[in-house]
Amino acid sequence: MTETMIRLQVEPLTREAFASFGDVIEASDAAHHFTINGGNTERYHDLAKIEPGSDGRSIVSIFRGQPRALPFTVEMVERHPLGSQAFVPLSGSPYLVVVAPAANTPGVEDLRVFLARGDQGVNYARGVWHHPLLALDGVSDFLVIDRAGEGPNCDEIRLDEAGVIEF
Repeated sequence: MTETMIRLQVEPLTREAFASFGDVIEASDAAHHFTINGGNTERYHDLAKIEPGSDGRSIVSIFRGQPRALPFTVEMVERHPLGSQAFVPLSGSPYLVVVAPAANTPGVEDLRVFLARGDQGVNYARGVWHHPLLALDGVSDFLVIDRAGEGPNCDEIRLDEAGVIEF
């Protein structure tokens, strides 16, 4: 890797901006929602396409992320070629989401950085490159829905050039 670092811009996480990478999981008016349980509960329905792959099964885990200090240098990304991976924050704290398109091996110029609110989750579509968990304001728990099954489901690469998030 060269010593060059590209400054990465942070943008707000929205359904529209994130659509090519997967789903934004949030209770918003844009989501299909309706009242259930005798009018006591609002159900925000079918928020993410969970893909365990043909030979996999969906599993639920909790990841506890340590906070990352800013500025943060992005030197690697990973992807899950056999299934999607969803992260739903449980601690209510904002976090960063770094992604690149699934199509090719990404370079730093392909990265996008989103600031997710503590009430927004993400579902990385199958094969989408992303950086591992980037908690910001302290130790943060995330409910994670992803794939278990046969076959390797995590590819990691080091970027030729690093990107820095200064925020």
